[in-house]
Amino acid sequence: MEPVRSQRKLIVNDVVSTLPLYRSAPALEVRLEEFELFALDRLRVLKGISDALSRGRKPEEMEKLAIDLWKTNMRHPQASEVINKDIISHFVLRLVYCRTEDLRKWFLSMETALFRYRFKREKQEAQRALMAEFDLPYKAVSSSEFESVKEKLVLVSRSLGQSSPTADDIFFKVPFEEVPELVAGRRVFISKGHAYIAMSQVVSLVATQFRSHLSRALILTNRKWTTTIAEQEKDRLTPIVEALSSSYLGPDYSQPKEFAQISLKDIEDVAKSSFPLCMRHLFEKLREDHHLKHGGRMQLGLFLKGVGLKLDDALAFWKAEFSRKVGAERFDKEYSYGIRHNYGREGKRTDYTPYSCQKIISSTPGVGDHHGCPYRNFSEENLRAALNKMGVTGRAVGDVMDKVRNRHYQLACTLTFEAVHGSSCDAGINHPNQYFSDSQKIMQSKNQSAA
Repeated sequence: MEPVRSQRKLIVNDVVSTLPLYRSAPALEVRLEEFELFALDRLRVLKGISDALSRGRKPEEMEKLAIDLWKTNMRHPQASEVINKDIISHFVLRLVYCRTEDLRKWFLSMETALFRYRFKREKQEAQRALMAEFDLPYKAVSSSEFESVKEKLVLVSRSLGQSSPTADDIFFKVPFEEVPELVAGRRVFISKGHAYIAMSQVVSLVATQFRSHLSRALILTNRKWTTTIAEQEKDRLTPIVEALSSSYLGPDYSQPKEFAQISLKDIEDVAKSSFPLCMRHLFEKLREDHHLKHGGRMQLGLFLKGVGLKLDDALAFWKAEFSRKVGAERFDKEYSYGIRHNYGREGKRTDYTPYSCQKIISSTPGVGDHHGCPYRNFSEENLRAALNKMGVTGRAVGDVMDKVRNRHYQLACTLTFEAVHGSSCDAGINHPNQYFSDSQKIMQSKNQSAA
């Protein structure tokens, strides 16, 4: 792969910034596998930032986390290709996330946050170079003007617990509306419609410019995608682009990992102790109605396969329930094939994988269906009742409901897990089988301690 040539290097006093502004797509030929792999690596960074922000991590924790995520996921075997991977992955995800307002909003927020963390790690000269690249018409405040407002700047610094500014510090005077977060946080001195911002605060100004540029670019990309690209690439890129926004990035849980198997005699107990709400709801509805529609059978059946229910036990489990409603003969004729198919014993003999949270959340159950994500699909009254049944009470219920109202369904499930088990889950819940696995580890640890 050739180096990206469409991105200008930003140089001030021989200092080169490695932080691109993504002004134009690189004129490169990219292999299809790199197209997808680079995007997935960047997506791991953005989703890691999103999860941590949603969990209320502190600003200093967020900066370290973001840089660690970047170093872990955005490496390349060839050092010279790191910048290419950075730029290519951004533009691939721009295609992925331009397609709806909700996708654009999420991508815009996460990319701006990532830009902010990376900008703060740049040397001061490189930061000045990036400011120049945005053509910002702001010059450093002169010594005489600094002296005239120094007393006010000192008061602001003290209120923030920072050391007092000196004549060697660089300040810029900008229209106050261009740094709304600094104004809202009362972190700048304002005079006659202008805010005096320190060099350490320039990130707020530059991030606002970056966000504005990217917001406009996403709208233009959406127009190109809907009018030409999607149709032209319907057999090649379009399926990849449409799948990436709901990609699950963790283990597939097609085979049980830590726990070899669960038996039919154990299933009732582990359902109560270690099934996430989505699977517990399906399990209870199956016990109650002795039937589940196709979506429910797939979601629960693959989950049970992933937690270690063997094929023979799975057939016995489903037959015991369905036979009470449709009879044993009809079960053998109409339903047993689907179970064997999920275990790779029929049809193409594919080893089907349990559904991830992303897939479950994005499903659209119809009337009479019980699959999908309860945090997304239940009414508030029904969700509160279901949480109480799991042992989630008091303030924990309110915390879960807050996440649901903000559409953070996986975080709602994570808080449920923490409330049920009395243990933190810093990684968050991303897969029902992960919920089960983590739950079983905690249960086993408690049993060993009690022994």
